[in-house]
Parts: sequence; C-alpha cells; structure tokens
Amino acid sequence: MSDKPPKKKAPGKKAAGKKGAEKSETGKRAAGKKAAPRTGGAASRKAAARRPARWGRRRGPSPADIAGLVVLALTVSLAACNGMTGKGKDKAEGGATPQGQVTVRFLDVGQGDAVLVRSPEGKTMLIDGGRSISRMEDHMKTYGIDKIDVMVATHADADHIAGLVAAARAKPTLFINNGLGGTTKTWERLVDALQAQKTTFKKASNQLINLGSVKVQVIGPPSGVGDAQNDNSVGVALQFGDFRALMTGDSELKETAAWLEQDRDEIRGPFQAYKSIHHGAANGDSAAWLAVVRPENVVISVGENNYGHPTKTALDLYRQNGVRIYRTDQNGTVTFTGNADGTYTVNTQR
Repeated sequence: MSDKPPKKKAPGKKAAGKKGAEKSETGKRAAGKKAAPRTGGAASRKAAARRPARWGRRRGPSPADIAGLVVLALTVSLAACNGMTGKGKDKAEGGATPQGQVTVRFLDVGQGDAVLVRSPEGKTMLIDGGRSISRMEDHMKTYGIDKIDVMVATHADADHIAGLVAAARAKPTLFINNGLGGTTKTWERLVDALQAQKTTFKKASNQLINLGSVKVQVIGPPSGVGDAQNDNSVGVALQFGDFRALMTGDSELKETAAWLEQDRDEIRGPFQAYKSIHHGAANGDSAAWLAVVRPENVVISVGENNYGHPTKTALDLYRQNGVRIYRTDQNGTVTFTGNADGTYTVNTQR
C-alpha cells in the first residue's frame, strides 16, 4: 500500500443550505425503550447505557484486512493504545472507564456531509467537508480547529470533499479515502492542499485507530460492488465506552447489503448517533440495514436541493423504527456530547 495519493476518478453533484442559533433540552429514557419519532425541533436528552458493541469477530481476514495491520502500526501513534474487552467495552490503562466526553458534530454545510469529532484529549477527526469552502472556514473558526489528526473523505463527490480543501490548512496527519480518488478540479485541489501539508494518504482497509480514548473503526468498501463512488463510500464507526456513532457517507443498497452479508460486528447497534445515508435518499437506508444498526437518533445532513432529499421513503422508514430525526436544514448543526457510560446530550443550533 503506497503513501502516494490515490489515482483520480469521477465525483457527483449537489446544492447548498442555511445557519442559526443554538438550543438544547435535557431528558432521560429507560434502557430498552425507543424514543418517540420526532422530526426537527431542538431536542437534547440523556439515554441510559446500552449494550456495548462486539468488535473484532470477522469471517477470516481479507487481503485488505492484512494490509490494514500495516496501516494500524502507523496510525496508532495518533494516541496511546487503550485495550478493549471481548464485549467491545472501551477500557483505559488499568481497566478504568474512559474519562471526559466525546463530541460529534454534524455540521450544517447545506446539501452535503461534514462530521467533526473531538476526543476528550482534544484529538480531532473530520469526516467529509461539504461542498462550500467558506462554510467550512466558518466552522473551523467557530470550533477552534487548528489541527486535524485524521481526515476522511468517504468518497470523492464534490458535496463531500470541497470543504476539505479549506480544512487541509489544519495540517491533517492522516488522510483516508476509498482509494478511487476523483477526476475533478476539486479533487486535484484537495490532493495538492494535502500534499503541501505533508499529510499521509491511506486507503480505507478496516483500520482501527485510537483517537485519544475514542476508538475509530474504519469500514472499507466491500469487494464486488463496482467502481461507483457512492457504492464505495467509506464507513466510520466511533466508540467511546458505551457511546457509539456511525457514518457511512452515500452508501447505497448494494454496499450496505454487502456489509450485512459480511456480518460485521462494528455495524451492529445500538448507535446513539447515526448519519442518514445519502442525505435521506430512497436508495440509502433500508429496513434490513436499520434492523442491524438500530440507531436511536438519525441526523439527515441536507440543504436546498433538486433531488427530493430527504425522501418520504427514508423519513417513513425512520419513524417506523422509532428513530428520533434531526435535519441540518431545519436544526442547523447538531451536536452529540457523549459519556463513556452511554449517556449523552444533543444540542441543535436552532
């Protein structure tokens, strides 16, 4: 696996969105119960600790998994390596529960995706950057981002990578993408910006990265799904003790079906924070996928668009599964603050 930037291929298109002032509420819910489905509205609450995930079991290592071990040796230097029990519960040295809080911000970038993660130790990860350089610059100022430890482009569509050009000024240590790259000027500008910062390029291959005390499981695209950008979206599963979050870019049914076929432990819920696939498109989330992921809250990262996002199909699916719905076009930036015991608060910008 080379440290050179990946070869270049094609992205896709989309539109833009809005901003506003922050709100929050608090509350508590008993373990095992689902939140009543709600759309929009500033809502914030604590949820009881959930059954932790079980990462680590897979059906035999693929060549990509083996290659991932090499990458792991490079990436663990981002933070001290904390152990994980067989049940998937995060443990600090000496068996102590991780301290502090993790923040997961679903940034309002209009019609696009951008998720900013900060560990209790101040380590930072940015997953996608939306299509607007100016919006990303504003977010970086607002949240004081002057250093990015890990940057992920789930795929090379412009509404996911254009803002990363601005974020490259924060000198990312590591850049992960699906290995397909892109063929657009936007992709070329991003590659140039990252090379200027001497960022290390790596292809997603199921790496486990320690972002301080937050476990980051990279979920590489499955084989046999062709070379369409959406079907090769990189997944990212985060775990901080019993608090978990999952983002899978613009994955469509072909990719999620392949991940389900692989019976991957890291996609098994519950997840307290979950990003809607492909901005709430009809060919993103499915009943079979949600039955495994079991999200408590879904954030639809969306803005003004000509695609009908979010679709009635997706919204009905979330409601049928008792998932609380947030939308960046209605709520602005949505921030989850998670504790290691699985409790969390949700704050919306409006």
